Amino acid sequence: MNYTALALFCIIVIATLFITYYAAKRTKNANQFYTAGGGLTGWQNGLAIGGDFMSASSFLGIVGGIALTGFDGLYLLLGALVSYLVVMYLVAEPLRNLGKYTLADMITARFNTKKVRGAAAVNTIVISIFYMIAQLVGAGVLIKLLLGIGFSTSLIIVGVLMTVYVLFGGMTATSWVQIIKASLLMVGTFILFILVLSKFNFNIMAMFDQIKHATPLGEKFLNPGIKNTNGLDAISLNIGLLLGTAGLPHVLMRFFTVQDAKTARKSVTVATWVISIFYVMAVFLGFGATLLVGTKSITQANPAGNMAAPLLAQALGGNFMFAFICAVAFATILAVVAGIVLSGASAFAHDFYNEIIRGGKATEKEQVRAARIAAISVAVISIILALFAKNLNVAFLGSLALTLAASANLPVILYTIYWRKFNTAGAITSMVVGLAGTIILVFLSPNVWDPEGHAILIGKPIFPLASPGIVSIPLSFIGGYLGTVLSRKKANKEDFDKVLVQSNLGKDV
Repeated sequence: MNYTALALFCIIVIATLFITYYAAKRTKNANQFYTAGGGLTGWQNGLAIGGDFMSASSFLGIVGGIALTGFDGLYLLLGALVSYLVVMYLVAEPLRNLGKYTLADMITARFNTKKVRGAAAVNTIVISIFYMIAQLVGAGVLIKLLLGIGFSTSLIIVGVLMTVYVLFGGMTATSWVQIIKASLLMVGTFILFILVLSKFNFNIMAMFDQIKHATPLGEKFLNPGIKNTNGLDAISLNIGLLLGTAGLPHVLMRFFTVQDAKTARKSVTVATWVISIFYVMAVFLGFGATLLVGTKSITQANPAGNMAAPLLAQALGGNFMFAFICAVAFATILAVVAGIVLSGASAFAHDFYNEIIRGGKATEKEQVRAARIAAISVAVISIILALFAKNLNVAFLGSLALTLAASANLPVILYTIYWRKFNTAGAITSMVVGLAGTIILVFLSPNVWDPEGHAILIGKPIFPLASPGIVSIPLSFIGGYLGTVLSRKKANKEDFDKVLVQSNLGKDV
């Protein structure tokens, strides 16, 4: 057992629990629980968004992906980074102006029916669970490596902690845990970045020259095609990454924590800078792990490469640096999963319980209680599913969740804001086709089926692509279009005009 790492883990847990205790005293109503009262500034929310997005899949998975597959590992960060341009220019401002607590609020600003709200809430909960699986797998392998605790026990520890943050502190606690975690992660990554470059006298070209001989792949390591041998699969993956962020419920929920659309845009700008700097450094960490740790040692620690960053820290700074980076990764996981749990719990409590079951008449106390019950349920389901995914790369698991978000949520968001003829039938069809289509294609893909037993089930996959975005995203757009044009009930153009004005100018017009 690494006692230095254990001590740092305990410090992080105690600090975050103190934040939760402080936040709990300020969380008196549903607005404070769901959105921190809308009181975050642009830079605070930007750091929190960065903390949300710089997850276990970003830190552990991407560094590991680059270390093992070279250029192909870059696919996991390039599309995700550019995705914030989609968020900034198409989604952030309309979402803030139309919504209140959840994505369903924004959609029902135009289609105020229980069916539409229910479909949007189901999408939010399912996507949240998928994305959380990636974080829990990262937590499991990290704690198992450091403390010698079993994978299942590790998942339960993380599950209990993240649930405590949500149960008592709500969005206020979650936001500040994410802000602190993002700051720690940037500091830890920068230190590793400088240490890696110092090994090559800060000569980047010398580093790339050496990496050509560091793996059996030779110069192929710096070219595409090692992991993504199918060019169509690489394109499909990047489409999902590019469009997925604009549909992630826990990221979209952050735009309700600020007071207006201007602050929401500033939040995205701050987040984009933070994430961009982090991803540039992550590239060098991945290549540094290949050179200084070696692919054999990385795969021995974890076949998917998820421990590349901690092992690099150990090679560069000994046990203390190893413990510090692992503790930062642990904080990363705790912060992100708390945000994901909160988005799923909010969808259940606000959309299902209050709006559908109680007809909008539930008291604030009842809504918060329902959200806390839902938080426990989401955590338990995610932990159970994560047990079956422990040997998969967490960055790739995260990319599947992004594809699901791009398919199930983004088409209906864009149609709602920008298409005058879009109607209720189209909204429901788009969401159902996007969600169900993606899940079915993933189940039929090489992620689940492999003839040699490297996936969950043994057998030949029916759908050839590991990432289904190139099929599932267009399916959702087509579903929304056909549902609209084939429906007898036409769109209410007055509702569209109201949404168009409100999405651009705000609710007070």
